[in-house]
Amino acid sequence: MSSSPHPLDHLVLPTMSIASARERLGKLGFTVAADALHPFGTENACVFLADQTYLEPLGVADHERTVASAAEGNVFTARDLAFRFRQGEEGFSAIAFGTADAAADDKRFRANAISAGRLLEFSRPVRMPDETQSVAGFRLAFAADLRAPDFLAFCCERTNPLPSDRSALERHANGTTGMAEVTLSTRDPKAFAGFLSQACGGAKVQEHSFGLSVQTANVRLAVMTPQALEAFYDLRIAQTDPGLRARAILFRVRDLSVTAAHLTANGVTHTRAGNRIVIKAALGQGALFAFEETQ
Repeated sequence: MSSSPHPLDHLVLPTMSIASARERLGKLGFTVAADALHPFGTENACVFLADQTYLEPLGVADHERTVASAAEGNVFTARDLAFRFRQGEEGFSAIAFGTADAAADDKRFRANAISAGRLLEFSRPVRMPDETQSVAGFRLAFAADLRAPDFLAFCCERTNPLPSDRSALERHANGTTGMAEVTLSTRDPKAFAGFLSQACGGAKVQEHSFGLSVQTANVRLAVMTPQALEAFYDLRIAQTDPGLRARAILFRVRDLSVTAAHLTANGVTHTRAGNRIVIKAALGQGALFAFEETQ
């Protein structure tokens, strides 16, 4: 186990089409990066936040290539195809943690019997905000719990880091500055405490009356029962599936009135409770989004 937990790096949100995700996220007030193709048939159009986390709406650009890569042992595409088959084309399927050594994480996952498959290394072209071209390189180590077929965790190492200045892409009309919390749900939160702690490199897990709190290096993971999820977010889910599912994302904003004004101007249905705004999942969004005012 590593000496300190990894930070949350990004969230994977499968979508029917990148165009619909771009439209929806734009209405919500997010700046969306240029479309990018993976060498194994999937594509994304990311939302980068100032706290160095990001959202990855994930589409399938070339179905045949994606299926072929899955058959060859690509865990990323295999799990994406399985999620879409079981849960549909829209959703929230995976959480990625940042790491400096994906190979070490892969070894640790195998030693703790939570490996989801072999290490994946790839690169892809990236178009920067100033229209210049670069190449990004990644190495991914995957972790999964057989009791949760619709949730994947992985550690993401950047083998060819891009220039760090993404300021143009990190400015959002809704005022979002970062992520505060990511919420998962299951009927039995304690059953997944060990898996989640191992997946992010040894995070501290705290039990409470609503479930679990897992503290990564930067963002909390809240693991709630269906009853707690309904109480916190007015989100009702079926209680027949005992597995683990990713459900909601809580964003930080400096001024909630700015967020509310943007959503209203764009005709986005939302509710407000105290210092939070809540927006239910919709086409191109994948998960419940909530915004919380923090100084």
